[in-house]
Amino acid sequence: MLKQIKETASFIKGRVTIEPEVGIILGTGLGGLVKDITEQQVLEYKDIPNFPVSTVEGHSGRLIFGMLGGKKVVAMQGRFHFYEGYDMSQVTFPVRVMKLLGIKRLFVSNASGGMNPEFEIGELMIINDHINLIPNALLGPNLAEFGPRFPDMSVPYDKDMIALAKKVGIKLGYKLSEGCYVSTTGPTFETPKEYQYFRIIGGDAVGMSTTPEVIVARHMGIPVFAMSIITDLGVPGKIVEVSHEEVQRVGAASEQKMTAIMQEMLRNL
Repeated sequence: MLKQIKETASFIKGRVTIEPEVGIILGTGLGGLVKDITEQQVLEYKDIPNFPVSTVEGHSGRLIFGMLGGKKVVAMQGRFHFYEGYDMSQVTFPVRVMKLLGIKRLFVSNASGGMNPEFEIGELMIINDHINLIPNALLGPNLAEFGPRFPDMSVPYDKDMIALAKKVGIKLGYKLSEGCYVSTTGPTFETPKEYQYFRIIGGDAVGMSTTPEVIVARHMGIPVFAMSIITDLGVPGKIVEVSHEEVQRVGAASEQKMTAIMQEMLRNL
């Protein structure tokens, strides 16, 4: 795997001139942020050696280099999921590659179901912790060149970037919540009792991604900022039938706020 990671990073470096400082992973229905990236240099996943290809609607499958908020960035327009049949090393492969491309920080976004009764559809939640119910992304031989066998996870999400996001939210006049994200394998949406269980164990929102990339980033010592857009509610009395199309629609409706927050954060890092 290490050989493949280096091979892919070398391929990308030979085709783009931008050396990214920040990596960005865009979730379901949230690919619109790339419209604000200037000086774009684009690579299709299918053209990158060893790169998986996204099979989910709402995940375009492009690696976009450019400028955002005055910083050099690389954005994944479309991520990979365990439920697609990829193993965890494939799901997190791009984060390893981004490390070798030079990123110093990672921004992650997702669409998720809200279990906190105070949440509303379309709300933005800063992730301050997570409960990982997907097989751990570090299972198997440790890539010692990237990090230790037993990495610390006491601060999975960077406190300084969370504080900055709160300041930016106040400046822009956006309501921002904070909470714990629960990740499951999917691809089914949750049953009412599953929502109840995830709430009992400490979750505020639930989704099918994010924690693998975060775990691998922290393994490599990369600070992480992550945000969920609440696209449906798993709150008793408010649970309704959910579709992937509806998740995409709500995500797209709220992504302008998320984009504004991330841009302003980048300007102030």
